[in-house]
Amino acid sequence: MSNKENKPGDGIRSLKSTNLFRAVNFELYVKPNIVVMGLGLTALAGCFGYIAYMRYKYESLGYYGAIKDDGSEEFLKKKSRWD
Repeated sequence: MSNKENKPGDGIRSLKSTNLFRAVNFELYVKPNIVVMGLGLTALAGCFGYIAYMRYKYESLGYYGAIKDDGSEEFLKKKSRWD
């Protein structure tokens, strides 16, 4: 037993484990950090925003998303039957 008293909410941190397990599963032993989480959420939102922006730009140039037979999506230029 360790000389540190286990408290409710300690979870897996209170169990004995090897250093390799702690190195591989680092996120289980670190307390949550609001600043890092905020930066990560901001980066993720930026990535999704950029993807949405690029999709909007393609559609405004006259492209549309067409689903092929195999289930993949392809952007095709809109064609008029009057040409």
